[in-house]
Amino acid sequence: MSTIAEVKQLLSAATVDEELITELRTDPRAGVQKLLQSYDKKQAKIRAQQHMLEEHKRLERGLWPHYDAIAGIDEVGRGPLAGPVVTAAVIITPDFDVPVNDSKQLTPHRRAELFGAIISQARAVAIGVRSSEDIDRYNIYHATELAMADAVHNLRVQPDYLLVDAMTVPVDLPQSKLIKGDARSASIGAASIVAKVVRDRLMDMYDQIYPGYDFTDNAGYGTAKHLAGMAAHGITPIHRRSFSPVQKYL
Repeated sequence: MSTIAEVKQLLSAATVDEELITELRTDPRAGVQKLLQSYDKKQAKIRAQQHMLEEHKRLERGLWPHYDAIAGIDEVGRGPLAGPVVTAAVIITPDFDVPVNDSKQLTPHRRAELFGAIISQARAVAIGVRSSEDIDRYNIYHATELAMADAVHNLRVQPDYLLVDAMTVPVDLPQSKLIKGDARSASIGAASIVAKVVRDRLMDMYDQIYPGYDFTDNAGYGTAKHLAGMAAHGITPIHRRSFSPVQKYL
């Protein structure tokens, strides 16, 4: 009979034989049954993630017979007072199995994990970045459109269809504008995570260049510490001068 430690090791393997599971369910030891409960919970979570991913790929599955390269597009950073707006374009394949979700619902650690998996598995990934100067010149909505177009043009695989989160990309390609697209499309969800991770890393860098504004924690949004930083130190080159809270400190 296997020891509790041996059972734990067997259940932690990448694949577990179903006959072993059946045998362990009749094991009278409380320790074994506790390990089985943990195993069952883990498997249920994996199944739920797989089901969610297949639901998120429903839009892509409906389009793949007609379009070879479908890019999901999303943006991060329309609301902050400082920093760029960042967009991402991601083309996935039918076997893509990263359990993506709306980036705002994930912890930074989980986003970083999924970011690496997306980069590894996606057929193509690209970003578009428009600076605070572009935002002031064009307005935030149009600057975001331009950044989305940049992301599309930067893809190493030219897409033939776009799935876009709540916007229209100014490129000559067929596209669908989806409300809450990051919760409805796997490719948009992947783009949401990529854009969020890239922008957060940029704001971490800006926090080192312009200390005193708490950019690492607020990502440029108008938090109390950020407003206090503007009051104490004025504005930086990455502040959006066309945004009214910033104009007070020009």
